[in-house]
Amino acid sequence: MAQRSPVAKALLIPLSKLYGAGTWARNKMYDLNLAKQTKFDIPVVCIGNIAVGGTGKTPHTEYITDLLSRHYRIAILSRGYKRHTKGFVLASKHTGPRELGDESFQMYRKFGGRIPVAVCEDRVAGIRELRRLMPDLQVIILDDAFQHRAVLPTIAIVLTEFDRPLFEDHLLPYGRLRESKAALHRADIVIATKCRQGIKPIEFNIFDKQLDLIPAQERFFSRFAYDGLRPVFPDAVHNFTPIMEDLLEDDMLLAVSGIANPRPFVRYVKSFLPKVRVDVFPDHHEFTRADMDHILQRFSTMNGRRRYIITTEKDAMRLMANPYFPHELKPYIFYLPIHVEFVERPDQGPGAFDQALLRMLKPHIKS
Repeated sequence: MAQRSPVAKALLIPLSKLYGAGTWARNKMYDLNLAKQTKFDIPVVCIGNIAVGGTGKTPHTEYITDLLSRHYRIAILSRGYKRHTKGFVLASKHTGPRELGDESFQMYRKFGGRIPVAVCEDRVAGIRELRRLMPDLQVIILDDAFQHRAVLPTIAIVLTEFDRPLFEDHLLPYGRLRESKAALHRADIVIATKCRQGIKPIEFNIFDKQLDLIPAQERFFSRFAYDGLRPVFPDAVHNFTPIMEDLLEDDMLLAVSGIANPRPFVRYVKSFLPKVRVDVFPDHHEFTRADMDHILQRFSTMNGRRRYIITTEKDAMRLMANPYFPHELKPYIFYLPIHVEFVERPDQGPGAFDQALLRMLKPHIKS
């Protein structure tokens, strides 16, 4: 966690304690059955995090969706963060980021519309509506809902970054935690995400010890892998997509991101030969006309032999639907899709996460 000044520390720590008291009281209400939790007769797999943003939740949700869709009839339900709609919305060819939020829209596009994706701020009402519309569903994936305890999940999966673990963090607003580390007792699976290459066996053991889980709780480690570049506007690109490995020192890239933790993306883009300029915007940023003018101006002043704009997949979802995106930049902007790879530990064989999740889910499936 970034170091805070003594003044900021003195001001924020008391606020964090007040915040912690509030979350403790809220959770105690649920633990004592004083607040209602709804348990459904269909298994609900909840994926979430305790820290605010940046743990890689969307790629992990996509990984789990792909895995479970090979075995069961599933649907994804999210709140649709930063959407411009209210209530229950089922994704269709007529919906976009404004109706669904960028993450839900990305998942809908990722699976080609073959897996139902819905958004609803009231998770209980959303699940009921999905079941009404699709009574043959066997599993519902609840995206970003670990703190939303009105639904009692069948399996709760919590993500924490390997290099920014929750056990080294603090409660909001001093730190990034929405709940204390003690909330991990509700998790069935904990995944340490964004692991670097070459982790030593002892590092797994140290991380496990600091998580302080009980034996019944599964723990896994994952990393991101980048796929090839894809055009944000395919119709504007004619028979050519740049390959990162083929770009040279006299080429130039503008890396544009509006995600919670852009450092891995920027680090990856900078690992290749071209010179790189970087424009970082806030998480879930809605690009304005002024932003588009700024990006066009920066691109116009780049003097590389070949020039491209590289962005993240999540940002591409918003940019492709942005009415202010400059037409002249459309042939030059590409995004980097990512996917999740699970790190094989010495005490776990290949496919350990897949096997564990399917094993935990099987007793709850109705044919």
